[in-house]
Amino acid sequence: MLYTPGFITMAFCNLAAISSYSCFFLFPLFILDRGGAPSDVGILMGIFTLASVLFRPWIAHMIDRIGRKRSFTIGAVLMTLLPLLYLVPEGPIQAIYPFLLPVRIVHGVGIALCFTAAFTYAVDIIPAHRLNEGIGMFGISGLTGLALGPVVCELMIRRLGFPALFATASVMGLMALLAHLPLVEAYRRNPSSPSASFFSVLRANHLVLVSALSFLFGFGLAAAGTFLPPFAAERNISILSYYYISYSGTAVLTRLLGGRVADRVGESRVIPLAFLLLSVGLGVIVFLSNHALLALAGILMGCGHGFLYPALNTMAVRNESPDNRGKATGIFTGSIDAGVFIGSTALGYVAEWSGYPVVFAAAGAGCLCGYGLFRLNSALTKAGKLPS
Repeated sequence: MLYTPGFITMAFCNLAAISSYSCFFLFPLFILDRGGAPSDVGILMGIFTLASVLFRPWIAHMIDRIGRKRSFTIGAVLMTLLPLLYLVPEGPIQAIYPFLLPVRIVHGVGIALCFTAAFTYAVDIIPAHRLNEGIGMFGISGLTGLALGPVVCELMIRRLGFPALFATASVMGLMALLAHLPLVEAYRRNPSSPSASFFSVLRANHLVLVSALSFLFGFGLAAAGTFLPPFAAERNISILSYYYISYSGTAVLTRLLGGRVADRVGESRVIPLAFLLLSVGLGVIVFLSNHALLALAGILMGCGHGFLYPALNTMAVRNESPDNRGKATGIFTGSIDAGVFIGSTALGYVAEWSGYPVVFAAAGAGCLCGYGLFRLNSALTKAGKLPS
């Protein structure tokens, strides 16, 4: 059975944790309001993701060692407490940098714990023959959270200012913390069994490919996640919610209507199509001028995300032993975060030097590289030059 009480409960917890995280999609507006430049946006958004990348080997190993639920508990505590610390500093962005940097680092560790533990928990309880469908349906909770956080916070900021953003994020983290407490642990490792290291698992051929594709996926996500709010403001587009609702709504429909497609036709057909959709969506943002184009970009990006995320996740964990699922999931999610970090940081300077349209053109080119890399790997595998 796929839709067990444990599956549904953890999906809600994931929704709450991701909603807390996605509130900070509007954090660039806070940075700019305090006198920051686009490069400051890139650094402060990127350092959050860098922390989750650098700590990911330790996080993934911990999830396999102490359990999925305990790891989620630690992450949810951080997601509850850390947003409140953003209420403390006052003054221009340059004056509060020394305070914000460590807060962003610990906050990044918190979401990495929640995200990786939640998906590993789900993989443990999803029937193997419905893995694409199960991961896709579980991921609806995260997609909903990606839209819910910024939609709620956009309204809150307009009425109550930026402190409301941080308070809302904390409340959502608390919901994740309280909701997961009744869950039982999905998997307990035998202490006497040998444990592979994170990097030995990473050396597997399929995970090398997953890492590269996930990195390019994250690079594309960085552009929209970090630079769409200031670009929309520059183009006098006031309601960002059109993008987030269309993005998440389309991604959810993709999961609901096509949830079993990848299980039937295989990831090899789904992944290249998804990269093309993301590339076209980012190309639409280059020419952003009204709310209709904003919604169209959200539809294309959401459809690409809706297919790509579960396909890559399934490719990472398929045939992995339970002892290594946390590490495999950590490799997958960590590679996305690495792409987001590099994208946020590098594209921040691109935005400052060349403008926001070039940012989205570069990100779209990165997604085209993902399409090309997958096709090249498939061709080399068929030719016998790479192991299948």
